[in-house]
Amino acid sequence: MHYKSEEELMYKARQAEGRTFGDIDQSGRIKNERSKGQLGQIIEESFFGYQVNSVSEADFADLGIELKVTPVRKNKNGTLSAKERLVLNIINYMDEVNTTFDTSSFWNKNKELLLMFYEWLPEIKRADYRIIKSYLHKYTEEDLEIIKQDWQLINDKIKAGLAHELSEADTNYLAASTKGANKGSLREQPYNSISAMQRAYSLKQSYMTALIRKIISQEDLVRITSPAELKKKTLLEILNEKFQPYIGKPLDEIAAMTEIEVNHKAKSFLQLFVSSLLGIKGTKLEQVEEFAKANIQLKTVRLEPNGFPKEHMSFRNIDFNEWANDDWEDSWLKEYFSETKLLFVVFKYRETEKENPKRKLYFEGITLWNMPMSEIDGRLKDFWKHVQNLIRQGIELEPVQQKTRVIVNNNLPKPKSNGLCHIRPKARDGSDQVSLPDGRKITKQAFWLDSEYIAGLVQD
Repeated sequence: MHYKSEEELMYKARQAEGRTFGDIDQSGRIKNERSKGQLGQIIEESFFGYQVNSVSEADFADLGIELKVTPVRKNKNGTLSAKERLVLNIINYMDEVNTTFDTSSFWNKNKELLLMFYEWLPEIKRADYRIIKSYLHKYTEEDLEIIKQDWQLINDKIKAGLAHELSEADTNYLAASTKGANKGSLREQPYNSISAMQRAYSLKQSYMTALIRKIISQEDLVRITSPAELKKKTLLEILNEKFQPYIGKPLDEIAAMTEIEVNHKAKSFLQLFVSSLLGIKGTKLEQVEEFAKANIQLKTVRLEPNGFPKEHMSFRNIDFNEWANDDWEDSWLKEYFSETKLLFVVFKYRETEKENPKRKLYFEGITLWNMPMSEIDGRLKDFWKHVQNLIRQGIELEPVQQKTRVIVNNNLPKPKSNGLCHIRPKARDGSDQVSLPDGRKITKQAFWLDSEYIAGLVQD
């Protein structure tokens, strides 16, 4: 079927809204429940009437529009999010280094996207998934500037012979995500004899979620950058400029400068304060469009006068059954640190608590960080496997009588065990427990980065 205009194509695409894949399929592909890519093929063949292909140009070449069929899921709190990243085209490392952004395979194929969103539900068959929205996606000027920066970073890394060290968290919106049947899916790269994992350009899951929140849920997000700024500076440079006037100043002085009230009684008063500096109410930085799309999460760090945080940095609580049964490649730990950037907003005490119980906090600056792939595939992977072995063998639990209570020691990795991370309790009290795979109970535990490791990151 040939479409002469965007309007004609979109008129057709909207006719799919409300229909199920079972309604649309005329090929019989829907009967194969295990075939992941076939929902898009069903739309190509049975709805738009063209043959499935893997050509380098866009699906609707005359219009320069690529078709993508992508799932949306409803969360427990009723909000919508993307179920997965939007995978685009495979990166040919040998060819891509010889292109500019305008001549790249990414831009040639994905300049405009016809997105057909369907609702993913775990309990129903694929034939009953329903198309909920057809949308022609054209990158905004702001998004395009950030995507150009992302593309350049990926290209520069290939040129530096580091395609094997590419990570999704390197970039903000456009990522180089792994694409292959398994970890043995490798490709040659031009400036290094080490083979690199096969990767494809993709729009991050966080980017797709922000898009869904805007076009389906009709949510308003706050922007903190402009196209003019992004033509000259990176997102990090813009953030540094926003925080620069406050570096070296005590919290109360910054509050006076900005007329922001500091609520020291609030548990998360530093997060509230930082959010206010960015023009956001509360601590939900996902209201900032750039942070939501790039999956940037805020972490405040309070350094002691010796340059070390008083506390280790906590992350999510551990599901021991999940950890025991997962593969490393699909584990939440690898996924989190491969896809997430952390914005460390750093404050420092200049006196010890003993020297001055009413000591002031001074703002030191910000650090935007993602864990390098060498660390993820090194110490983090070793740690994850070690913990999985402990869980499968049965974690040692030893009750110890103290003066007024009984505590239960365990043999999970402690701080300084590998210089990177450890596991320790994160619970209301000792009675706040979860089940182990063997049925015994343990006080809720969380994953933590060591304070010494954090100190090294924010002092660089």
